[in-house]
Amino acid sequence: MLRISKWYPMLFVILILASTSCKNENTPNNESSDKTEAIPKEDANPIQAPLELTLDQANTLANLPLDCIQVEYPNKLNQTLGSKENLGEPKALHPAFYGCFDWHSSVHGHWSLVKLLKKFPDLEKREEAIAKLQQNISKENIAAEIAYFMDKHNKSYERTYGWAWLLKLAEELHNWDDPVARKLEANLQPLSDLIVQKYIDFLPKLRYPIRVGEHTNTAFGLSFAWDYANTINHRELKDSVEKKAREFYSNDQECPITWEPSGYDFLSPCFEEIDIMRRVLGVEEFEQWISSFMPQLKEINFNIEVGQVSDRTDGKLVHLDGLNFSRAWVLYGLAKQYKEYEHLFYVANTHINYSLPNLVGDSYEGGHWLGSFAIYALDINSN
Repeated sequence: MLRISKWYPMLFVILILASTSCKNENTPNNESSDKTEAIPKEDANPIQAPLELTLDQANTLANLPLDCIQVEYPNKLNQTLGSKENLGEPKALHPAFYGCFDWHSSVHGHWSLVKLLKKFPDLEKREEAIAKLQQNISKENIAAEIAYFMDKHNKSYERTYGWAWLLKLAEELHNWDDPVARKLEANLQPLSDLIVQKYIDFLPKLRYPIRVGEHTNTAFGLSFAWDYANTINHRELKDSVEKKAREFYSNDQECPITWEPSGYDFLSPCFEEIDIMRRVLGVEEFEQWISSFMPQLKEINFNIEVGQVSDRTDGKLVHLDGLNFSRAWVLYGLAKQYKEYEHLFYVANTHINYSLPNLVGDSYEGGHWLGSFAIYALDINSN
């Protein structure tokens, strides 16, 4: 240690001299050494339009929830058992949302059908989709779902990922101008109200954000809750979400996007934070915030490698297809809201084009949920 300290001053002088020499040798006269050169045109992202959902794609994607929302097994319940009396089959415990392997996937499978029915009146299996929605989202079934959430051992059930998708389903029903939607929305409303109250009660208790790439990501849960509150003008929920988003993320800088993705991510911690902050901040505030948070997004040659899936028969590894879709919807939303980010359409399109062709297949482990991610990403243009 003493020997290092003895030579350190001399080493420092050598480095300074070398630096000065390089600067004098490589910098033209009367020209600043930190001049930013123009990005070569061939390196810039081509300006593209965002991809849009087609009727053919809609017909294909509709088959995914239609094939699972009334299929009880296999099933991952994720419940806490207080006693043997809590044991029950999935359909008995969750008569509305028992299919598609787990509760939250069932919920956003129902959202998928509502979205597709609303967007494509000529959907091929329209009558089948409406019939299944009416069977599942009945007044009686929703009452049973509420009873499950009221159990003292499951009060935090699906917090906040499933909560977020439930409110996204409620928002989609609210925006669908159809008599079927009015009935379904009324049936779902007591559960929607319960989830809203759960958000309002929980958010003040959450002292620190959860910055992961899976279900419990706080920014994702806040984004969909904000959308619902904004759509139905629920001031208390909207204020609660905005307050928490500002508290958690306003001072964040230089998000380490190069650390992403983790092995099982289907959400990007960095990008999901952008998604909520572009909602809650005004134009000038957001411009200042994102310039500190991810300034590289403004570069017209910005790119990021897609999430590579090594085995689509593995239920965890296939999460990375979800990451590609969720990254795309964040970039679409940002570029739609702020014209200076239009070059990011190219990056979003690249992510979708990697994962979309693999979405349907006999051994595909993401079929029970990833269709919803693809639909949401491709439909962001109409929002």
